[in-house]
Amino acid sequence: MNTEKFEIEINTLKKFYEFYCKDKHKDLEEKSFELIYKDKIFSIKLNLCENCFKNINYSFEKLQTCPHEIKPRCRKCPNPCYEKENWKETARVMKYSAIKLSLGKIKSRVINLFN
Repeated sequence: MNTEKFEIEINTLKKFYEFYCKDKHKDLEEKSFELIYKDKIFSIKLNLCENCFKNINYSFEKLQTCPHEIKPRCRKCPNPCYEKENWKETARVMKYSAIKLSLGKIKSRVINLFN
C-alpha cells in the first residue's frame, strides 16, 4: 500500500480507538510516538488508556507489515494476520465507534432540518 493509504488507515484507527476509549474508559493518557512506513515518518498523538494503547499499537504493527499492495479490508483478507482475540477486540472497537459516529451524523442532520 502507498504512504497516503497508510496514513488514512492509521488516522481511521486513531479516530475510532479514541472515540471508543473516551466513551468506555476513564484513565486516559496522552502519548506521542512515531511510525515509520516506507521511509516516511508519521507522528502520532493518542489520548488512550493503557489497554487501548496496547491494542492500537498491535493494529499499527500489523498495518506496517501488511503484504498487500492494494490493501483489502482486514475481515475480507485472504491471509489474515491478526490473532483471533486481537481481531475480535479491534472489530468491537470499530463497530462501536462506527455506529456512534453514524448516529451523531444522523442526529445533526435531523437537528439541521428543524433549524
